[in-house]
Amino acid sequence: MSDKTSQAARQRLDTPRGTSRFKITFDPEAIGRTGETVARFLGTGRYLTIQTVIVIIWILLNVFAVKLQWDPYPFILLNLAFSTQAAYAAPLILLAQNRQDDRDRVSLEEDRSRAAQTKADTEFLARELAALRIAVGEVATRDYLRRELDDFRDDLKSLLADPSSITDDDTPRPRKKPRKKQVDETTRSDNSGDTVL
Repeated sequence: MSDKTSQAARQRLDTPRGTSRFKITFDPEAIGRTGETVARFLGTGRYLTIQTVIVIIWILLNVFAVKLQWDPYPFILLNLAFSTQAAYAAPLILLAQNRQDDRDRVSLEEDRSRAAQTKADTEFLARELAALRIAVGEVATRDYLRRELDDFRDDLKSLLADPSSITDDDTPRPRKKPRKKQVDETTRSDNSGDTVL
């Protein structure tokens, strides 16, 4: 009965097989790093120089050294070596490009989040600046304070000039002259052209 059950389980595709005894494990990150290192080396001038020197020596030995000829004129063995090199170089280059794309994607996501944070900070600062501008609009400005101090000085001068204008409740009587005339009278020019207050 158990034999039939195990055979039925083997035939079902949704049931995983048992683990094999000889399982090959590898580190994909180590393979990727090694592939990138090789792909970077394949793209350097040093590699091209070494390859060119080896090919020239190979051809010279097989053409001129009659006793050392291991690959005669059509250079089939050299062609096979180039084909093998190309067969390994292309996947290594693609692996390196894929890893670079992954790094670029992570960098792009970090840049997007940083840009979003910068935008949020900028909007916050713009709102704060607008709030400060509104608040400053309600605060007494320098011109307003100067005008109020001038009015206070004029009132103080009028009180000192006419002490009888002080009442029992220490409030000054209203001025008899309109404000415009007082301002016009207080700002006079002397002979040097300077304004005297």
